[in-house]
Amino acid sequence: MLEIRPNCEHCNKDLPNTSTEAMICSFECTYCKTCAIEIFENVCPSCSGNFVERPIRPSKYNEKYPMSTKRTYKPKDLVAAKINTEYFREIKPEKR
Repeated sequence: MLEIRPNCEHCNKDLPNTSTEAMICSFECTYCKTCAIEIFENVCPSCSGNFVERPIRPSKYNEKYPMSTKRTYKPKDLVAAKINTEYFREIKPEKR
């Protein structure tokens, strides 16, 4: 089950469960669309995987399966992230 993390790891933007701006990789690294697509160009700076839109958990499950309240804020070194992006950007996610 997804944690549904509450914020962008890079810019710290709030990303509540109902956000349509949340993007995740297969390890649930969580970024806003601006960071995931415009800054990191669909290459996760942590694992080099790709991003997909994070699903929204139906509200009827919020009490039984609450979202994470633990904020992860680890702004990335943009120089290192750019090198990572440049290396993996042209490689399809299934080939990374």
